[in-house]
Amino acid sequence: MNSVATHPKKQSVWSKMGRHWQFYLIVALPMLYFILFKYVPMYGILLGFKRYRVSRGIWGSPWVGIYQFTKFFKNPSSLRIMYNTFLLSMYALVSSIPLAVILAIALNETRSRLWRKSVQMITYAPYFISTVVMVAILMQFLDPALGLFNTVRGFLGKDSLNYMGEAKLFKHIYVWSALWQNTGYNAIIYLAALTGINPELYEAAKVDGVNKFQKIWYVDLPSIQNTIIIMFIMNMGFVMSLGFEKAFLMQNPLNLESAEIMSTYVYKMGLINSDFSYSTAIDMINSVINIILILTFNKVAKLRSKDGGLW
Repeated sequence: MNSVATHPKKQSVWSKMGRHWQFYLIVALPMLYFILFKYVPMYGILLGFKRYRVSRGIWGSPWVGIYQFTKFFKNPSSLRIMYNTFLLSMYALVSSIPLAVILAIALNETRSRLWRKSVQMITYAPYFISTVVMVAILMQFLDPALGLFNTVRGFLGKDSLNYMGEAKLFKHIYVWSALWQNTGYNAIIYLAALTGINPELYEAAKVDGVNKFQKIWYVDLPSIQNTIIIMFIMNMGFVMSLGFEKAFLMQNPLNLESAEIMSTYVYKMGLINSDFSYSTAIDMINSVINIILILTFNKVAKLRSKDGGLW
């Protein structure tokens, strides 16, 4: 009797799914992606607690507990690598958000449609340059012999400078080239937030007699404050996961002191030295630090404003 009673209900659920199968298919595809490429690979974190041997497989390799983790922290270079990663990422983050906000506000204040579209196209275009091409451009511009920068230095009567060989210049070259490439693209979300501001706020500000800069300070910035905070928190989750490709391509023996970061070190230990257990442990440390950072800054944002955090 129970099965008969529940049968119409089950039939109803399946019939609803059948009528709206397109929506379920749309949801199923990203779910399948996350399951296959995000959750299934989590099985590999076992390597961080083992001394992996290819011939014995993951389960057959001996357990070593936290040996791989202590091995990293005992490495004299570990603190320098973590510091390089954190400094480089925070430098990029703290620089990119204000520039993107300024560009978005400037575009929002522009009344000429042609000028606004032209600026958007010019600032968005570098985002589509691949990392390899971007580094190649940097190499050409900063070449000690024929690079544009050193050509200008020659005209000014100064000696040639090997920019890519200076460890202290690496972070500046890395960050400011990234800002040139990504600021236009990053400004899109802030521009969208600005277009969603209630027009009545502008009208009230106009009645109060505020000038353009006061309008930006008292209307625009407070209105997109939560968007800025949310973007900052979201980026905090990737602070220690700084992009591998660009840093690796820009590295050389002269600037390695500042250019070695967590992702490049994991690559060298894992794929070049074939120490998969050690590289897995380092990547796990990386992930734990990212989680701690995003939880910490989300908590700080919540304390500042109840609507300021992600959750």
